[in-house]
Amino acid sequence: MEKKKVLGLSFGRKMGNTDIMVKTALMECEKAGCEVQFLHVDSMNIKPCTGCISCVVGMTTGRGKGGCPVKDDFHILDEALMECDAVIVGSPTYVMSPTGRFKSVCDRIGPSHDITFRKAAYDEGLAAGKSADQLPDPRSFKKRVGALISVGGAMTKNWLAFMLPTMYEFTMSMGIDVIDMHEYFGAMAYEHVLGNEPEMERSREMGRNIAAALAADTEEERVRWRGEEEGVCPVCHCDMLTVSKDRTYVECPVCGIEGELKQENGKISVYFSEAQKKRSRLHWDGKLEHSTEIKTRAVGPGQIPNLKELKEPYKGYAEA
Repeated sequence: MEKKKVLGLSFGRKMGNTDIMVKTALMECEKAGCEVQFLHVDSMNIKPCTGCISCVVGMTTGRGKGGCPVKDDFHILDEALMECDAVIVGSPTYVMSPTGRFKSVCDRIGPSHDITFRKAAYDEGLAAGKSADQLPDPRSFKKRVGALISVGGAMTKNWLAFMLPTMYEFTMSMGIDVIDMHEYFGAMAYEHVLGNEPEMERSREMGRNIAAALAADTEEERVRWRGEEEGVCPVCHCDMLTVSKDRTYVECPVCGIEGELKQENGKISVYFSEAQKKRSRLHWDGKLEHSTEIKTRAVGPGQIPNLKELKEPYKGYAEA
């Protein structure tokens, strides 16, 4: 049987805490019989997304397959993602959030790798008799599991507040099922994570969790949450919530689903209906809801006849 492939991605410094934690998890996957690959993403030349939307327009019009016109090293990361069955992503914390490089990569993956866009383009292309090289990569639809590692020097966890919710941006478009995530805060109290055995063991546990998910016999067991903390949201397992403008419900900002806030015995809990959980943007229904919205409501060029003239006063305005 072909070995399962696990990809490790680090957005931290070479041989720093993030690097070591990701590699430690990979080592456990390798022990379990998986094939592993590691990419130090900060060493790669990956440029920011230009917002040209040619990836989406190409797929929705049938003229493209989700490719990006920007020429850099992204194709290396893309091929590694297409090949893998699981991905472990780690990032240090920069002002409560992942690094700028991490966000740039997420922007490049974004709509270009959205499985609802790619599946529609693939199916429509097949029906139209197109050849395989004209269609989105069929490996896009492979079921994958993932794990997230955030690392912060701050001694209080709330200084990593936006880390894990933001890190879901990496897995969201491709429909990668996150089965574990961990937040290492207080890193400044140690010279290096190699001197913090509990954190090293947690990294090993993450690797074992990924290997167990890949070896699962059923879909339910494959996607089963293996993290140490359940989280208030039953889908993404994050604790972040936003309150609706009319103050009548709360929402998980990762999943985009509405819940009912309750307080019992001095503890806060949130009830999310099955219908809401199903439409999480981490699931097919939630992603399809979004891609359908774009396909049916986005306005094309030519709607404002004098747009060129309207832009004139803004050209070069107040630029140094």
